[in-house]
Amino acid sequence: MIARDAATIAEWTRGTVVGDATMVASGPVQTDSREPLAGGVFVAKRGEEADGHDFVEAARAAGAVLAIVEHPVDVDITQVVVPDAVTALADLARNYLAFMRATGEVERVIAITGSVGKTTTKHLLGHVLATVAPTLWPEKSFNNEVGLPLTVMRIEADTKYVVLEMGASHIGDIAALTSIAPPDVGCVLCVGMAHAGEFGGVENIAVAKREMVEAVSSNGFVVLNRDDERVASMAEATDATVVWFGSHPEANVRFGDVESTPGGIRFSLSSGGDSRPVSLRLLGEHNASNAAAAAACAIVVTGLGLGEVAHALEAVESGERWRMQVMPRQDGVTIINDAYNANPTSMAAALRTLAGLRGPGHRVVAVLGGMAELGEISNDEHDKIGRLAVRLGIDQLVCVGAPAMPIHLAASQEGSWGGESVIVPDAAAASAMLSDYLRSGDIVLVKSSMTYGLRFLGDLLATGGAGE
Repeated sequence: MIARDAATIAEWTRGTVVGDATMVASGPVQTDSREPLAGGVFVAKRGEEADGHDFVEAARAAGAVLAIVEHPVDVDITQVVVPDAVTALADLARNYLAFMRATGEVERVIAITGSVGKTTTKHLLGHVLATVAPTLWPEKSFNNEVGLPLTVMRIEADTKYVVLEMGASHIGDIAALTSIAPPDVGCVLCVGMAHAGEFGGVENIAVAKREMVEAVSSNGFVVLNRDDERVASMAEATDATVVWFGSHPEANVRFGDVESTPGGIRFSLSSGGDSRPVSLRLLGEHNASNAAAAAACAIVVTGLGLGEVAHALEAVESGERWRMQVMPRQDGVTIINDAYNANPTSMAAALRTLAGLRGPGHRVVAVLGGMAELGEISNDEHDKIGRLAVRLGIDQLVCVGAPAMPIHLAASQEGSWGGESVIVPDAAAASAMLSDYLRSGDIVLVKSSMTYGLRFLGDLLATGGAGE
């Protein structure tokens, strides 16, 4: 954050200063007192398990010079007292971004949403835009009412492009996020089954994602997936310029000829009569679509040529942690840790990617946990995954925990009768089982929703620590 005094922060957050109104903050804005805070602002947010007001002293000791609080606390630090800390954080980010726009520093805000692929597309786009000008994008999946404002507050004096990831668990969530950071370019990747239980069905998910399109002004750009019928229909909801991406012949930025390799994917990327081959160091054929989305956004924002975009995409070294993260072991076993999150679409895509990596001397192993937040469709969707694993010929299916039981049962019913599918109670049991099973050449996918914690099992397996 560029330097702002307490009086300005109070004005932006509709708060009242307790202490020195001339105190200037010029460091990070954080809700976690364990994060870097030198010269920064600590937002005392109330959580489900902890109250940020209990950590104001820790934040001061870590270097914070100002705290946003819901009531004064007995700590020697300038405080801005507000009715609600999360609302104040949103107001702070909204006004800070508006100020940075007005000064001419920030030129474009690009926002990305979709049931899957947001973080990967954000990662790719951020790297492409950074080849042109200073670009900010979230380091993690900071895509909610807390994470997005924290990202906005990382804008510096030289930031030209801001790439934001916007998630939703309910109708109205994206509208709230776009009110904080109105996008010049809004991108919708897909409408899938993620959070279907919370939304009450996939059609409500489409309504929520449409809020992105509705937030873009008529002089902006809406980048839509031509391959997804629900996304394509959103073109009717905007007066902005629509730019299509996908494999569809009508897409402005098209991908095709996708080929999986152990080191990533290869595909063709086409736009405006030009076509370029791209080698992307990310696993998963679905990432060709994400790359096309990133390319479409980059082209409309910067005017880069297709060749420049393709070159920038190829320079991206890898994805983010726990997202199709390839982790080779010294003993010849390869772990693919994709257990940051899971839903029916991403689970099926990951299994297809795993199956495509099978070759001479390579067994493919899927270690699967449950998919959360699916509501009444949960059993059916887990059932489909078990049957898909058998049809793809996965050599060994390891289902971890009670939520994954329907995957195991479906695999058994589909024809996995000889121990090709097993159910184990927890990650420790999976680790012990795999320590005896794995051999050089095996490729192991670990995937589940974050709540089931298999990402840590993936990390352990990557060290060769299974069974220790």
